[in-house]
Amino acid sequence: MTPDPGPPGRGLTPSERPTVPLTKEPGPSGHAGPEPDTMAQERGKGRRTHRPWSARRLPAALVAAVILVAAVAALADVVAVRAGRPSAAWRRHLTDALATRPVDDLWMVTGAAAAGAAGLWLIALALTPGLRHWLPLRSTADCPRLLASLNRDGAAGLLRDAALRVPGVGAARVRVRRHRVKARADVRFRDPRQVKDDLTAVLGEERDRLALAAPPRIVVRVRRRTG
Repeated sequence: MTPDPGPPGRGLTPSERPTVPLTKEPGPSGHAGPEPDTMAQERGKGRRTHRPWSARRLPAALVAAVILVAAVAALADVVAVRAGRPSAAWRRHLTDALATRPVDDLWMVTGAAAAGAAGLWLIALALTPGLRHWLPLRSTADCPRLLASLNRDGAAGLLRDAALRVPGVGAARVRVRRHRVKARADVRFRDPRQVKDDLTAVLGEERDRLALAAPPRIVVRVRRRTG
């Protein structure tokens, strides 16, 4: 889903070219493709898609590592106690500290705050999809379960190339966010107001070609550059 980047010399570099990851939702029967009745119901219209969910591999690995270390240490100490050996010094110290320190102690408050922050972080990870750098695309009527996403840098590169094709624009900078596209252009010639109108129209057309599920709003700022 990469339109014509424009004339030679102004194309995207390999690192700026957009990439579109594709995934397919499993059907109700467990197969990858949609059921025939579902396709019949959604034929003739695209399905609004949402941002794909991140796998959260790093947070999951960190939590699993912490739980594994704590469980192994506790299990080893319990086995040692059952074998007739005294409990480990760290467990005796921890038990005494929890039994003797008041609730308003600095270490107790700090530990509770850290545990609460970690819990809120995990809840936020569980309830949010992540992958904020990816913009979901609309599904087609032929493949309503096929999900595709476009990264923001690739979308910004395509929009920047479109902006440079507007007569009068000498340089352009485009930043793509979830709900807004901010474009700044330097005008070398022509009336800046006319250039702004043309630039807004061209960027709107290029944005529509991207087929984003939630098209962001176009915000254009121009300035006269004579030097």
